[in-house]
Amino acid sequence: MPADDRPNIATRASTGEPCAPDFVYTIFIKASAETVWNGLIDRELTKAYWGHYNESDWKAGSRWEHVRSDGSGKIDTRGRIIEMDPPRKMVWSWAFDSEADAPEKLSRVTYELVNLGPDTKLTVTHSELEPGSSMDVGVRDGWPAVLSNLKSLLETGDVLSEDKWPKAG
Repeated sequence: MPADDRPNIATRASTGEPCAPDFVYTIFIKASAETVWNGLIDRELTKAYWGHYNESDWKAGSRWEHVRSDGSGKIDTRGRIIEMDPPRKMVWSWAFDSEADAPEKLSRVTYELVNLGPDTKLTVTHSELEPGSSMDVGVRDGWPAVLSNLKSLLETGDVLSEDKWPKAG
């Protein structure tokens, strides 16, 4: 989608509030860009490696929800789709469900996929985080685990042994 057609969705930086340094994580996955893209939005795949599924119609301006896959239907995080350029780039606003209507609480997640023949370079940038917030702290441990689990699932058909991972504080 061209820059001019992006929906104007206010996030933390637009409110003038201070932002923590961006969290940037790059991972290389032995799968096509289309397969990795699908792994980021497909309900069954996200349930398998994230413990949540991402629900949306995946159009710029639309709402997305990160829903627990335990059957409770609880939405933990949500936001809006800011940009979609399959299978190269997508940008979402991101906040805890209870804070998602407050622009100063909305951070931004950018997924950039680079096709490397049969492989894909995936870079996730989580920006506009509130310094020291539980979201800021959580994403710095969370994204590497989630993306490693995505990589394992797409490459082997299995997820990692999450029961052995350190528990958050």
